[in-house]
Amino acid sequence: MSNITKRDLVVELSNKAGLTQVEIENLIEGFIELVSKSLADGNDITLRGFGTLEVKVAKAKVGRNPNRPGSEVQIPDRCIVRFKPGRELKDRVAKLPVAFVQENKGARGSSA
Repeated sequence: MSNITKRDLVVELSNKAGLTQVEIENLIEGFIELVSKSLADGNDITLRGFGTLEVKVAKAKVGRNPNRPGSEVQIPDRCIVRFKPGRELKDRVAKLPVAFVQENKGARGSSA
């Protein structure tokens, strides 16, 4: 298990679709731009079988600097993007053996 980069996606999709890597890269860049613009306009995006990207409001909270435990900083309300996986994606990921993920991700995979 490893990180999949945009470059990896371009190569694999190019091989599967029979399009050039430049065409696939342009397609992916266009997709990312469209998704980013739509989210920045406050729209949610639903890809059936995969999941939903939602614009949510993260409520204000008090932040603390671990290097200065006594100091507090007020963090205001802000908009965030939340990914909510679809049922099919959840089911596919749920079938992964936990030990396999832990072995391949190490300490990174243990945080929730």
